Amino acid sequence: MAHNAPASAGGTKTSAGDIAVLRWLVGATFIVILNETILVNALPHLQAEFGVGERTSQWLTTAFLLTMAVVIPVTGFFLQRVTTRQAFGLAMAVFCTGTLLAALAPTSMFWVLVVARVIQASGTAVMMPLLMTTLMSVVPENDRGRVMGNVTLAMSVAPAMGPAVSGVILQYLSWRWMFGLVLPIAALIAIAGLSRLKNIGEPTPGSIDVPSVIASALGFGGLVYGLSLIGGKHQPVPPAVLIVAGLLVVALFVVRQLRLQRKDAPLLDLRTLKHRTFTLSVALMVFAFMGFLGSLVLLPFYLQNGRGLSILHTGLLMMPGGLAMGLLGPQVGKVFDRVGGRPLVIPGSIGILVGMTLFTQVGADTPYWQIIATHVLVMVSLACVFTPVFTLGLGAVPPNLYSHASSLLGALQQVAGAVGSAISLTILASYIAGIHATSSAFTPSLINGVDRAFVVIAGLSAVVVVLAIVLPGRLPAGSDPDVGPMLEVGELLGEAEAVV
Repeated sequence: MAHNAPASAGGTKTSAGDIAVLRWLVGATFIVILNETILVNALPHLQAEFGVGERTSQWLTTAFLLTMAVVIPVTGFFLQRVTTRQAFGLAMAVFCTGTLLAALAPTSMFWVLVVARVIQASGTAVMMPLLMTTLMSVVPENDRGRVMGNVTLAMSVAPAMGPAVSGVILQYLSWRWMFGLVLPIAALIAIAGLSRLKNIGEPTPGSIDVPSVIASALGFGGLVYGLSLIGGKHQPVPPAVLIVAGLLVVALFVVRQLRLQRKDAPLLDLRTLKHRTFTLSVALMVFAFMGFLGSLVLLPFYLQNGRGLSILHTGLLMMPGGLAMGLLGPQVGKVFDRVGGRPLVIPGSIGILVGMTLFTQVGADTPYWQIIATHVLVMVSLACVFTPVFTLGLGAVPPNLYSHASSLLGALQQVAGAVGSAISLTILASYIAGIHATSSAFTPSLINGVDRAFVVIAGLSAVVVVLAIVLPGRLPAGSDPDVGPMLEVGELLGEAEAVV
């Protein structure tokens, strides 16, 4: 999908036709990303339904994350070689197929549900880069904040709402309805979207580099799998071995891309990192997502195992934060268009730090209103950060790199999410190791572990504050302004490219 830069004259608004395109893409992205976290609260329930252990049930989330990490780096290349309609149709068809298979999975065949999650994730991996690439191609620069604010609903609120949705469903319906309710909605969005979508730009020919695909799959997949094993009771391979091996293969993948860039044929174009604002934005998003998903894992443990709440009550308690983020997203975008990013990103990053610090003090009798208020503070602060940072970061690269920038951002988000979850669970597991759930020492130890994990998350949030301070508030005027002074990573890439 090759794209031309939109006109960016002052006051230019996105056309009604382009808004219609984005509306369907946002709806589709929301419903597919929702499934990334919808099973967070449901794993104990599914263990009982399928008669499997904790180690086996974890594959429902691990397989999803692995597939996302493997597929997303390929989407930059893929989106440049198919039309908008082809990419949307394929992604939604694959997602709906996986959802149907999951809803029909026999309880005697757990592997069918795992395969269904892999198929779901394959469709999900295409949707976010497709949405972001299309948005950057059709929305004028001065209107991107407003439109990006609405997109925040899909990218950030969906994973936050997953546990709440599953909690409500499991309280009243069978686990199959977690997929059965999603399927008709996804199918209707797919049908309606295909009937209304228009193609943006023209596909460009090219052949895929097979060694890059293999290195991407082994590197990112091995890294995410290794991180997902940290803190687990059963580790078929030492996590450190997988993490080191994954990092080494990712390094080989980077070297391969630098060589292919000489021919303008990389699978994932790393020249995006030569743009200072994009690199800063990626770094900020990585640390923010580590804290975001780390907290998303910790809160259900604290509320269910430490405070004895049901799945439904846990979901309802976390729902106000997700709703607040979604409702605030469009308003944040409008404010960004008027005043730029700094008045939003700096206070937002400070709000994240304050909220995560407050979570380090939760105990066995912390009032629930305080937990809700703190969670709302964190989610509102994240909304103030995500919209401007996405807009500034992707706006800093030239149009021909939009799809690669979206793919790189998506891939690193998956790795960041795995890192955040791994850190949180490792710290938590170290405090409850060897203590039986019925022991009187279990609850105090678990709450102590949650508090210590939030201390680390608060430290990550402090890095977000630092990056927010150095991130520019607006992009300089001009079509490709951000190739001036580069970050060290950009300079290193240039030097490495010269060497290889």
